[in-house]
This record gives sequence, C-alpha cells and structure tokens, in this order.
Amino acid sequence: MYSSSIKNFIVVFVTFVTGVSTSAQQKAEVRPYNITTTVKKYEKKYPFIKGIKPLVSDRFIAEEDIPYKETQTSVLKLDVYYPSEKNDKNCPGVLLIHGGGWISGSKENQRIMAQHLAENGFVAVTASYRLSQEAVYPAGVIDLKDVLRWMRKNAETYKLDPNKIAVLGTSAGAQLATLVGVTPDSELYHEKNEAISSAVQAIVNVDGIVSFVHPEAAAEGEIAGLWLDGGRDENPKNWKEASPLEYVSSNTPPTLFINSSMPRFHAGRDDMIKILEKNNIYSEVHTLDGSPHSFWLLEPWFEPTVDFTVSFLNKIFKN
Repeated sequence: MYSSSIKNFIVVFVTFVTGVSTSAQQKAEVRPYNITTTVKKYEKKYPFIKGIKPLVSDRFIAEEDIPYKETQTSVLKLDVYYPSEKNDKNCPGVLLIHGGGWISGSKENQRIMAQHLAENGFVAVTASYRLSQEAVYPAGVIDLKDVLRWMRKNAETYKLDPNKIAVLGTSAGAQLATLVGVTPDSELYHEKNEAISSAVQAIVNVDGIVSFVHPEAAAEGEIAGLWLDGGRDENPKNWKEASPLEYVSSNTPPTLFINSSMPRFHAGRDDMIKILEKNNIYSEVHTLDGSPHSFWLLEPWFEPTVDFTVSFLNKIFKN
C-alpha cells in the first residue's frame, strides 16, 4: 500500500487521459471522462474536432445495461449490440473495454464503436468493470474475463460464434484488453477450473501500453499505482504481473495496434511485435499522425479507427 508520505503529500495531475487530480487523500478526485470532456480538453489545440455521435441504424439491435455480475460493492453491467439481419450463420464477437487510467471512464464511452461494429456484422459487447477506487488489481481483469464467459454462455441468444471473439480496448482499456488476450484460462487469475473459457482469438489495442516495467513506461506513476495497489517500488510484483508483454508467446492471438502520435502510449509495443513476428503471428500497426490521445472519441480520427478495426477483424474472422 502507499506510504504515509505519499498519502499525505502527493499531488498528481493526469493530463493525457482522465483529467483526474489526486490530493492528500487516499481517494482520488475523479473527474468525468467522456466524449464531451474530451472535446472540451482538445478543442483549443484542435479547433476542427467534433465529438462522435451515436449511430442510428436498423441494421443492429441494442440491449443495454444488462447485469452480468454482482460483487460485494456493485452490480456490473454490459451492453450488447448485434446484427438485426436474420442469418443462420453466427457472427464473430468483440468485447470492448473503455479507458480512463484505471480510475475513470465508463462503458458508455465504447457504445458508439460497438454500434459501428454491430452494423458491420459483429456481436459487440461493452462492459463495466471495477476501477481502482472500488477495487485494486486484479479485480478488473477478473471482471472482464467473466464478461467473456458471459458472452459464450449467452452465445445462442445473440447469434455469437463462441470460437471467434476479439477483445478491443482503448488506453487503459487497451492494456487490459491485451492482458486478457495473452492470459487465457490462466492459473494466475484462478481460471483453471472454470467450465467456460476466457480465451480470445484476436486483440485490438488502441493506444494502450503493454508493459508497466518496460523502459518506455517511465511515465506511468501514481495513477497506475492506485490500481496496482502501490507504486512501482512498493509493489513491483503487481507492476510486472499486470504487464501483458510478460506473457506474449507463440499462443498470442493476432494483434492490431492503432496509435496516436504520442509515444508515451506505445510502451512495450515494438517488443511485443518482435515476439509476434518471431512466432509468425499476424499483426498490424497504424499510427494516426497528429492525433492526440483519446482520438477514438473524436472526428476526424474515429472513422479511420473503425475502418482499421473492421478490416483487421474481417481478415481474422470472416475471410
């Protein structure tokens, strides 16, 4: 846990992702992180930006705020968007994980992306999970693995192919998505006796680090420590254990990286790609030049993000 000196004196300003500041308390002040706050944050530097808008289409059906898990502190919910067209063939699925520094954000930030994926023939699920102010690592990881089991358990209801599921995350959600993707049915997360698998067949990492301990991850500090139950020097076990790069192997699924122009959010990516290439595992990297972090909530960058994602998933699942 944090030392008394950190509890009493730390002031952290998180400017890239959440707009969160922590003061001399154990609990951080959590400011809203959503489309509106992201536009407000970047509109002076990028006066041409627009917040993304919900998709209105008769090509998908929405079922929102479905409880999937009850913990000691909350009832966790998810949204499902799935194609409306009647088809005998089951569709690939995607679990979407929101970002926000492991402390902020909500599943609603991923709803619009989920709508676009559903319109393109995928069963898209965006889920809440326990953030650092509610429960420290590995609670959120376990929650997201339980979402994957929920998807497989309810596959017939939504015409989902349980053997074709991808995980997509943005920012902190991308770190989580990658970690979930590289630790299927893991002893580490007490999954070995689970009857339903948490394995995924593809990973989409949208501007998220893949290591907390890589030299490129030096910028990760107290906000990450709030989630990892202590700072880098106080709890090195969790910092390493929560780093997806530690588990990348010949069994890692095909992976897509979509990145901003900010190198801070690429930590460990290139080393992960080297391991994938060594094992002949398909990967793609797309960098949106001139884009800020949280570009996926903004036009003109949302549309290419959707296009890159759909193209990649079609290569893996449909073609």
